[in-house]
Amino acid sequence: MPQKAAWVTMSVLAVLVALYALSVALVPGARGRFVVDLVARGSSRAIGHMLFGGIALAFGAFQFSSRIRVHRPRLHRRLGLVYVLMVAVSGVSALLLAPISDGGLTAHYGFGMLAVLWLGTTAAAYTKARSRDYEAHREWMIRSYALCLAAVTLRLYLPASAVAGIPFDDAYPVISWLCWVPNLVAAEWFFVRGGFVRLESAA
Repeated sequence: MPQKAAWVTMSVLAVLVALYALSVALVPGARGRFVVDLVARGSSRAIGHMLFGGIALAFGAFQFSSRIRVHRPRLHRRLGLVYVLMVAVSGVSALLLAPISDGGLTAHYGFGMLAVLWLGTTAAAYTKARSRDYEAHREWMIRSYALCLAAVTLRLYLPASAVAGIPFDDAYPVISWLCWVPNLVAAEWFFVRGGFVRLESAA
């Protein structure tokens, strides 16, 4: 049950953040000042990252459902292909967006490294699936989606830092790394603990 609850919580948060990303990408009136400023600095890069990243975030959550993978393998493959394509566009957009992000060099490198690793882990997951090494494919997919979930953890850390009274200019450079490094560490810990077997029964 705890694994089931964790999977449901992850999926709900992912879909909510995905809907937010899609709304600010497609509806200018839904954008706050931060997003307005970001779009002004890099319009196509920002829109591409939010739009395609939002789709990847939503579709990726359902790739962990054993019901879909076992009983509807064709749907699983199609969703996976959409995820890979969306990551390719969003990841490249994020990499091009990183040098103009807020937070100075620390944030530029933090978000840039996130983009590189997201693209790399997704490419590895796709390659392993093509070669029918499904165990390795699932491990790389978990790494990829752990990095994709940086979109969720970023939006948890930002309000938390504001509530804690930490100025945005001090918090944002740290969050540019904090939003994804612990996610990747958690994925590796998940493998060590044999968590995929438990996730199979939960999803």
